[in-house]
Amino acid sequence: MIPAITPIRYLPVGPLPREAGTPAFKVGSIRFTPYGFIKATVIHDSSSPNGDDFPLPGFLAPDTGPKGAPEFHLRARATRIGTNIEWLDPSPKFTITGRIEGDFEGNFSRVDNRNIGTIRSSMFSIRLAYGRIDYRFSDRNSVNLVAGQDWTPFTSSTLPYTLETTGTLIGFGVLWERAPQMRVGWTHDFGGGFKLMPEFAVVYPAFGNVPANVQTATGILTVTGVANQLGYGERQGADSGRPEVQGRIVAQFQLDHAEGVAPAQIIFSGEQGQRTAIVLKSAVPAAAAFQAAFPNGAAVSSDTAAWTGEFQLPTRFATVIGKYYNGSDLRFYFGGQLFSNFNDTFGLTGTTTVASVDGASNVVFGLNANGTPVVAPERPVRSQGGFVGLGIPLSRIFNANPSGRNAGWSLYFWHGQDFAKARDVRRMLAPGARGTRDKSAMYMGALYYKLNNWVTFSYEQSYFQTHALPGSTGLLPLFNGFPARIWHDLRFEAGPIFTF
Repeated sequence: MIPAITPIRYLPVGPLPREAGTPAFKVGSIRFTPYGFIKATVIHDSSSPNGDDFPLPGFLAPDTGPKGAPEFHLRARATRIGTNIEWLDPSPKFTITGRIEGDFEGNFSRVDNRNIGTIRSSMFSIRLAYGRIDYRFSDRNSVNLVAGQDWTPFTSSTLPYTLETTGTLIGFGVLWERAPQMRVGWTHDFGGGFKLMPEFAVVYPAFGNVPANVQTATGILTVTGVANQLGYGERQGADSGRPEVQGRIVAQFQLDHAEGVAPAQIIFSGEQGQRTAIVLKSAVPAAAAFQAAFPNGAAVSSDTAAWTGEFQLPTRFATVIGKYYNGSDLRFYFGGQLFSNFNDTFGLTGTTTVASVDGASNVVFGLNANGTPVVAPERPVRSQGGFVGLGIPLSRIFNANPSGRNAGWSLYFWHGQDFAKARDVRRMLAPGARGTRDKSAMYMGALYYKLNNWVTFSYEQSYFQTHALPGSTGLLPLFNGFPARIWHDLRFEAGPIFTF
């Protein structure tokens, strides 16, 4: 029979089964099952001013250049490979599993024999690497422990079935991440198909801020960390001296009892974390008042906090999924139009700006209303958004022969929006700066044809738009070289996927 469409990030609720499926090979009592896919796609964007082969919000820069910067790409670097692992414990109550997964979406090689051909020399990089222990202590109750890098319990439970997996709709209302974590969960089976699974995790406190070399007040050049702090500015989260905490609760039930339909899931998640920007003693402004007030340097912090409501509702006729989120400083999760935080200088005089120790942000010193030297508080940019999606199993609806060549047709539609609070974005901009963005939206449709169990052909058509910050009259960002309130990109991507 032709199954209904199962959500792409369908969560396992309850203990994983022991010895599930036939492994490809065994080493002693350890079972290995490799998997992955080879994907090659052609891409055309009517406007891609950043030069990326995946969509990003418009107005990241104040000018797109002439003709909106259309681009053509053909890529194979989304190719992915991984393996599932199981360690067989003597006790039937334990299931011990793991996964290692990577792709070629990472850096390009920079050595002499590759520099000219660097575009074809993508480097393999980690996606997932974790171990999991499930323990069933009764017919109705089980617990699990996950340790390693996995999808975050906050916001990553629901993803659209999109062909574009390099950025997976960054800044357009999807929200997701993978991060190192320690996660524990408990599942209770109430019977009748209803299960409840709460989870709690401590997660690496990442914020995604860009590091740089820092010129201190004394003229000393400070080079940041190893390869600019592990490649992309994760020092400020670690400098808070505390983990990010996340939680998720999943309710699972059978919405449609027809054959081949997965259970439905309602999901709520939340997170809270903190970043700290450090200013060294050598970088404190030279004025005597600041030197006296901050004799050992200074530090300033801001928080990220957010929640989501998500749903995945499969039926025999269509599968509907969606997500809503609301929070602050969601840059690391690709929300809030990729903004992080800003310096709140309201009421301060005599301000002086210096770089933090990692160069990922600036810290502002000033005098408050009483003339006391202070550091300007840093505030997170608040945001909200979400997406809805519809998947239609065309072949099942039209009663195609399950063993025939027409058994693999499916159709998808998606819409998402991401908003940054305009008030926060205005306060973040320098006086007189040309306007920037405050919200983006996407509209997508995709047609998939599954030739057999291993080969799928897909075509995806999408439209992306970004709105300029309201009130930017006279300082609007430029699109095609002209002041514009809306940036837009008409994009298509198509190609085969070979699965193994």
